[in-house]
Amino acid sequence: MLIVCGLALGLAMRVEAQSSDTKATGKPNNEVDRTIFLNNATQPNDLADIQTDLRNMFPSTHIYGLPSQHAISIRGSAEDIAEAEKIVAVLDKARPTFRLTFTLTGSDETKGTGGETFTLVASSGEKAIFKQGSRVPIVTGHYDAEATTPNSQVQYMDVGLSIEVTAVAVADGVGLKSKVEQSSVSEQKSGVGPQDPVFQQAVLEATTALTLGKPVVLGSIGNPETGHKQEISVVAERAK
Repeated sequence: MLIVCGLALGLAMRVEAQSSDTKATGKPNNEVDRTIFLNNATQPNDLADIQTDLRNMFPSTHIYGLPSQHAISIRGSAEDIAEAEKIVAVLDKARPTFRLTFTLTGSDETKGTGGETFTLVASSGEKAIFKQGSRVPIVTGHYDAEATTPNSQVQYMDVGLSIEVTAVAVADGVGLKSKVEQSSVSEQKSGVGPQDPVFQQAVLEATTALTLGKPVVLGSIGNPETGHKQEISVVAERAK
């Protein structure tokens, strides 16, 4: 009888000791904490994607993202954390960067007029924007003859060439979403007011699969007033 009571007392003491350890640390004895700092996934979406992947892979662990520190904190078993670190090492890679060269080959109704090239460098999944031209003032509001000062405001509109691209790395090349816009001030007069300009605008939007080093024609845009047309092509290369 004394032996049984002694065993029961010893077991109770061990359970109480484990319970005290858990209360002191706030976690079971077999759990550890680890913070993994990210070297390349510096964008909020990158961190969120890795965090979601880890939560799906290790549902029994506690995973918290720290966007300001570019880090992820994990609480779980040593085995799960070791596997999580391996997964993060695979996912936390530098994004591929591409050099995109756009060629605008112009022509009119009688002859070719040469071409211009414009180069953008874009990381996979990120938008890159190129603009070249002028900013045209547009007067808004109205003039009150009885007031001492005119009640008007000036806004500016970008005129010229605009190229927006988003390049995504794929197995054998680049998936490219592009928008090329060419605008100019027309010689036509506005019916609203003589001071209001009229703009000519041509826009080409395309989603294209590119093989590295091989140019692809996206399409052409033209000016109906002058008959001038421009064929737009693009070639992608890996940026060093």
